[in-house]
Amino acid sequence: QLQLVESGGGLVQTGGSLRLSCAASGSTFSDFALGWFRQGPGDYLDLVAAITSHGAASVADSVKGRFTISRDNAKNMMYLQMDDLQPDDTAVYYCAADRHHRAVVVNTPLYWGQGTQVTVFS
Repeated sequence: QLQLVESGGGLVQTGGSLRLSCAASGSTFSDFALGWFRQGPGDYLDLVAAITSHGAASVADSVKGRFTISRDNAKNMMYLQMDDLQPDDTAVYYCAADRHHRAVVVNTPLYWGQGTQVTVFS
């Protein structure tokens, strides 16, 4: 079992930055692949960024150059640094985890946080 709790969402102006955090507990954090997902109003749930248990990171084309995913296994934490935010980035952001990286990249990780709202206004 792995429990995940997101924080750091909020209201930000276009071009601004936010840093989302995901705190994990309940199991060996370093064993898990991780991902950040988002779901905007009326949209599907999309993978934004993923990071393997070994720290290899990838981000979606829509956020490349603006978002950075990272993890700190010593602190059982994952982060999403979001820069140059745009109104299209408005969504509920979820952190998720699975022992298998493939489950993360096909949007079927086993463990999910409750989500944090990010709203970007112009």
